[in-house]
Amino acid sequence: MVPALLASLICVAWVTNERLDAIRNQRIDVARVDFKEMDRQLKCMTDNLYYEAAKEPPEGQIAVAQVVMNRVDHPDFPKDVCSVVYQKSTRAGAILCQFTWLCDGSLGRSAVNKELYVQCSDVAKRVMLEGFRLPSIQGALYYHADYVNPRWQKTRVAKIGHHIFYKPIEA
Repeated sequence: MVPALLASLICVAWVTNERLDAIRNQRIDVARVDFKEMDRQLKCMTDNLYYEAAKEPPEGQIAVAQVVMNRVDHPDFPKDVCSVVYQKSTRAGAILCQFTWLCDGSLGRSAVNKELYVQCSDVAKRVMLEGFRLPSIQGALYYHADYVNPRWQKTRVAKIGHHIFYKPIEA
């Protein structure tokens, strides 16, 4: 038993060291990283977090950002953050925004609270660049404030702060 355990530990240590060496030796091809575009995408996410969830708890801000990223990864939505945030549709001749602040006049209505904006920027970076996710929001593509009732035919997955999160009903 002891020799088998020792052999297993040696194997795990070897694989771990090989993986760490591979990570250490990775080189980033700077020519392929478009920092200007990355900054633009981060700003779109930060703006969306600020106007949708700046006064929510950190978990609520992360959840809102995760919904945007879930949409980026979903075939029914655009493939980048800015396109998801600014996506609009029309119904009965009316323009509908995916996120309320883009259609309700919130943008520019009052001065931006710099402290809250920086906090939203930090959350955007954590979700977009570090891949931070909340397990409870996995698959969630929609949310709304808890004071409205859109009567959606979707599966409720979580309530965080003043937002209720949903994923599509699975067939």
